[in-house]
Amino acid sequence: MTTAAPRRRSLFQVYAILFICLAPVVLAFLAYYVPSLGLRSAVQTHYGQIIEPQRPIPTDLNARDEQGQTYDLNQLKGKWLLISAGPGACPDTCVKGLFVLRNSHASQGKNVMRLERIWFVTDDAPVAPVVHHAYVGTRILRADPKALAAWLAPDATDPMAALDQRLWIVDPLGHLMMQFPDTNDPEGVRDDIRTLLKNSGIG
Repeated sequence: MTTAAPRRRSLFQVYAILFICLAPVVLAFLAYYVPSLGLRSAVQTHYGQIIEPQRPIPTDLNARDEQGQTYDLNQLKGKWLLISAGPGACPDTCVKGLFVLRNSHASQGKNVMRLERIWFVTDDAPVAPVVHHAYVGTRILRADPKALAAWLAPDATDPMAALDQRLWIVDPLGHLMMQFPDTNDPEGVRDDIRTLLKNSGIG
């Protein structure tokens, strides 16, 4: 009896230590994968909106580069994609989106090479000269606007109009994971991108 009691106490201590070590991991797992449990903080600390569930790059975009060649967006997997869209004439809202993404990209310091800027042209109009002159480094692609809207903005009242108003981020695995409803807070966009790059081990 004198031997069994200390052994039980010893096992209890081992189990207690294991529980203390594993509890934070289990809670973090549940908080991330089972949001309905309410374990996540209700305080939003980012400007952009997390997209849940994340949406993979669709196969029906029919994207083409400026030379009219088919372009598979999946070939950019491994990088974070900063996406904007708009008509070829690129009105003020389009220019502002390109400006915000260019400056957000340029401000990431040593992480610049982890990012790629994409501008989807949503019509057949020629690309405005300002895009080529002021936004060198932005990859210009044309895509089926309906398929693009169905991927980027299916939640919008007017998905086609939302293409001209929002900005998006695709992660290095090819998943659309964050959107910005407008460009009224350039610093918010920049800081969200910085946070993603800092905390991510991919891309």
